[in-house]
Amino acid sequence: MLYYLFKILEERYQIPGAQLFQFLSFRAGMAIILSLSISTIFGKRIILYLQRKQVGESVRELGLEGQAEKAGTPTMGGLIIIFSTLIPVLLFAKLENIYVILLLVTTVWMGIIGFTDDYIKTFKKNKAGLEGKFKVIGQIGLGIIVGATMFFHPDVTIRENPIQNISLKEQMMGKNPVQFEDAKKSTNTTIPFLKDNEFDYSRLISWIDPGLANYAWLVFIPIVIFIVTAVSNGANLTDGVDGLAAGSSAIIVLTLGLFAWISGNVIFSDYLNVMNIPGSGEMTIYIAAFAGSLVGFLWYNTYPAQIFMGDTGSLTIGGIIAVLAIATRKELLIPLLCGIFLIENLSVVFQVGYFKYTKKKTGVGKRILLMSPLHHHYQKRGLQESKIVVRFWIIGILLAIISIVTLKIR
Repeated sequence: MLYYLFKILEERYQIPGAQLFQFLSFRAGMAIILSLSISTIFGKRIILYLQRKQVGESVRELGLEGQAEKAGTPTMGGLIIIFSTLIPVLLFAKLENIYVILLLVTTVWMGIIGFTDDYIKTFKKNKAGLEGKFKVIGQIGLGIIVGATMFFHPDVTIRENPIQNISLKEQMMGKNPVQFEDAKKSTNTTIPFLKDNEFDYSRLISWIDPGLANYAWLVFIPIVIFIVTAVSNGANLTDGVDGLAAGSSAIIVLTLGLFAWISGNVIFSDYLNVMNIPGSGEMTIYIAAFAGSLVGFLWYNTYPAQIFMGDTGSLTIGGIIAVLAIATRKELLIPLLCGIFLIENLSVVFQVGYFKYTKKKTGVGKRILLMSPLHHHYQKRGLQESKIVVRFWIIGILLAIISIVTLKIR
């Protein structure tokens, strides 16, 4: 909203300084400062309110050290993340931008699903929460919305093949600015580490008949549904020890912010030889606000946590990260960039699968890990919770650096 206000002030009244709001970097900086301020200043008030309402976490007995002390800690802290993200975005972003709209829909959609689950657990005293099938239906619904928008919306385009081949120095100085071909609809995505690193999803169906390329949505939308479901569940599983999900997500989100900014910038997308995605730079505003809210939430969520994010936060975080990766055409980087989420997911899958297999074969179920997800395995081995979290963060930073390096290593 402030973007439009200052645009009017600049165009009609030539107010000094109003032009600052036209710069992406300035608005992103303001968004992260405001979101960080909201989450830290008002976070305490929300915690006190939840304590008065006795919105405490009901902890299952898993035999983990320090587990009993967590009982009664306020949950639904994801509301802090959601509100401290939405307010700066509404103030500083271009709200007609299709990518911003998609992210706002994702935030509210997944926030409602997570809040419903937490509400049932807390107020209805049902530890099972929202039935799993309803969560999956909600995730599928969001996947359909995101996939259909990415495939059919006219503003979701890419630009390839720069017409001029000039130096970065000349481009930065404004001499002979780079020009791309006209924007076009495309289902292209990026394959990391390959020289010819673009892949068109339509190939998955057009090999049968070239005319089937128009029906590529039949393949594309299910892939988007799978990504949204997998990443949101991965974030949910990762939220098991204080600060792990929020810290790991902040690292991932900041990396995706770099990808969004580069893809939306004509000069740097040409220099790094990546597809230019018109309008994607505006996601930087959302990402800045989201990163600020996650860091601010960490103020109260690090060990010993004063509040838990609950499914309100974890499902929302996972959904947002999935949509950001899809919108920046970096979804094939998810196994690398979101490696923490992936290993947490796989640890549960392998643990349950191996237990069922050995029980069927021998009559006695065996386990690969002491407990799943993986972070509980290390807790069982006696590692301090804070040490587990920091080491996972370090791994997350390493994976983020490798993901960034894929821009040049092919």
